[in-house]
Amino acid sequence: MAELLLEILSEEIPARMQVRAAQDLERLVGDGLKEAGLEFHRAEAFVTPRRLALVVDGLPEKQPDVIEERRGPRVDAPDKAIDGFKGSLPEGTVIEERDTDKGTFLFAIVNKRGEETASILAELVAMPVWSLPWPKSMRWGVNTFRWVRPITSIVSIFDGATIPLQLETFLEKDNRFGVDIVGSNTTVGHRFLAPDPITVVNFDDYVHKLRAAKVVLDHQERCQIIGSAAMTLAEKVGLTLKEDHGLLHEVAGLVEWPVVLMGTIDEAFMDVPEEVLITSMRSHQKYFSCIDADGKLANRFIMVANTETEDGGASIVAGNERVLRARLSDAKFFWDQDRASSLASRAPALKDRIFHAKLGSLDAKVDRVQALAADIASFVPNADKDKVRSAARLSKCDLSTGMVGEFPELQGIMGRYYALYDGESEEVADAIAEHYSPLGPDDACPTKPTSVALSIADKLDSLVGFFIIDEKPTGSKDPFALRRSALGIIRLILENDLRLPLRKVLNREIPLFRRQ
Repeated sequence: MAELLLEILSEEIPARMQVRAAQDLERLVGDGLKEAGLEFHRAEAFVTPRRLALVVDGLPEKQPDVIEERRGPRVDAPDKAIDGFKGSLPEGTVIEERDTDKGTFLFAIVNKRGEETASILAELVAMPVWSLPWPKSMRWGVNTFRWVRPITSIVSIFDGATIPLQLETFLEKDNRFGVDIVGSNTTVGHRFLAPDPITVVNFDDYVHKLRAAKVVLDHQERCQIIGSAAMTLAEKVGLTLKEDHGLLHEVAGLVEWPVVLMGTIDEAFMDVPEEVLITSMRSHQKYFSCIDADGKLANRFIMVANTETEDGGASIVAGNERVLRARLSDAKFFWDQDRASSLASRAPALKDRIFHAKLGSLDAKVDRVQALAADIASFVPNADKDKVRSAARLSKCDLSTGMVGEFPELQGIMGRYYALYDGESEEVADAIAEHYSPLGPDDACPTKPTSVALSIADKLDSLVGFFIIDEKPTGSKDPFALRRSALGIIRLILENDLRLPLRKVLNREIPLFRRQ
């Protein structure tokens, strides 16, 4: 049994595409090998920002011999048909006559000898690489071959020997086009820390030498390194790391040699809502947040570098703190600027925002939701209709703020902060923040009466409206997340133990669209 090692080295692969690409490479190569009769013990793919790698262990050194039967023409067919059939068969084929329910036919028994695995691997491996289904791909140089980023080299080794793999692609080098990328036994390590060529003979040698060249090949291992080091840094200063699995996997896809460092947030920004700071650091800079003993955001953040420095990372920290100050200065500007106008004063601006071309403006939606929420409040214990109406009227106003324009994911959350600043009751402010919930099965379901009434009304309005204009979800498409809205309404009713006559509520909702 032998081992196949494949590595495609390229420019940086987008983090969001890496894991799926590794899975696709493993699947496509594995399927191709099995179709060729080459069974194996194990196939495992790996990915870093610059390389896709695959190891297939337990491959036979040649294909198995197979006996293949081919049915030919009837024995009484014209001589030309019979001669053509016989001429298409390899030498040494046994031909016999067999009776079937449709007559007597010629059958050929072909003994097909298996080929050497090494002689067919180049084609079996090249085709999956060609056909990787990238969400976005590109051409470079003068080639017609498309890939996610320009390929720089390929490692292709079977049983210790190089496979003559050739993608017939081109690479710009020294301002000359037309340099073929051919499989070899040579790769490189970390772009900055160990850029010299590395010669490998098998997978174990490959992993060992990459590690020495400052490359951690396994995505999950990089996640573990980052998570463990980040928690250790936070604990050293009495803090805890805010969990963020999505960010962890994204950052692991940005570095080959993770170096975890801690920086400090200027105190001048700590009066900005913590959701804003967390979102700004996460979205723009890919930083992890730290939480203090009271559960509040601390003035520290965790960053992950892709290199080592002689000063132990001090210059990297200083540079990131400088960039963060600029980012948070923008956020603080929006925070101060938005509070200069009350949330209610932004309501007229909703007339200029289209909810949907066939369903009118956001202002029209707010009018419908306000009326519907007041009706639903009658069936929600302890719901105050006046507070429900106030919350509905203000629920979309933060969409006109600079902060939500910069960070759309903070809609509702910022509305709550601005409502409280304007003197609105906490119940109204909470309803503004919670009326989008639940966003999914893992999202908390509102339980406060005002929030429940408003959340049901907002989702029900969208469902009715889009069904009226025949924008219903299909088996493959649900662009307006109507299934999520329907499931959210069900959760709101069940988890709050409500008795809500939906037919009556719907009969009141539909005429609201006809008044527009």
